[in-house]
Amino acid sequence: MPLVDLPLDELRTYAGRNPKPADHAEFWAAGLAELDALDPQVEIVDSWFQPAHVRCADLWFTGTGNSRIHAKLLIPREIKDPAPAVCHFHGYSMRSDDWTGYLGYAGAGFVVAALDCRGQAGQSQDGVSVKGPTLDGHIIRGLADEPSKLYYRNVFLDTALLARIVMGLPEVDASRVGAYGGSQGGALALACASLEPGIARVAPVHPFLSDYQRVWEMDQDVAAYAELRRFFRQFDPQHQREAEIFEKLGYIDVQHLTDRIKGEVMMGIGLMDTITPPSTCYASFNKIQSPKRDVVYPDFGHEGLPEFGDFAFEFLSQM
Repeated sequence: MPLVDLPLDELRTYAGRNPKPADHAEFWAAGLAELDALDPQVEIVDSWFQPAHVRCADLWFTGTGNSRIHAKLLIPREIKDPAPAVCHFHGYSMRSDDWTGYLGYAGAGFVVAALDCRGQAGQSQDGVSVKGPTLDGHIIRGLADEPSKLYYRNVFLDTALLARIVMGLPEVDASRVGAYGGSQGGALALACASLEPGIARVAPVHPFLSDYQRVWEMDQDVAAYAELRRFFRQFDPQHQREAEIFEKLGYIDVQHLTDRIKGEVMMGIGLMDTITPPSTCYASFNKIQSPKRDVVYPDFGHEGLPEFGDFAFEFLSQM
């Protein structure tokens, strides 16, 4: 079969290329300590959209940088016992789906919380000011500043805080909370489960934000990763700071977080994916120590993977 990356047997042992900062563990311990000290000021306001069997509400909370973060919250109206829940994360530069996109899960008895990533197309606000460029993308936002100002550091923490809030809802069984998403959403599902060990099951699809150096070495720093190429061309044209830049990106590389995951993982991967190349997905997958399985689509790229949504529903329903 044609290949855009390594053969499958090599993918399943691939260890990743992007360096991991020496103080990575301390960096994320400090981030979680910051969450512990926050008053999230949770607010739940009923939406205008109210189907008969599900309560739909706007969930607001305060994250890092005093940013007000929004998520759609769906709660089945006839919950007798604490219910399972799923935290859903959307693709890059987008927003949470319409309410109707989550009614299948809510109709099956799940509480659903769908995050709007700060500063993207949804309602969440990003209150963190940064030095340096922000042109063309969020990966580079904060790259010229302190590591704590990296955009995805704060988004990753938003996912963990959302999970904590969901686990604390009276309608939710905190032992049965999962995470689900594709592309950026796949990365955020992994980050959520890495930073909140109570997440029971994770169903990421072709996760973004993994193994940046591998993407660059494959000459695939286009499309979703094009901002990396632009950053080098405009701010380090001779690559004198190449090693420093990739090491800094290591703080927000999900492959360096996934060994923290405690829940079970099912990852969907297309072997013809040139947006988030298979090796970058396996860099994150191969470091997971908890029970896991990959669902491989040899002829598919960065697109919908047939039946994976059904597989994910069954997988999350088994929590």
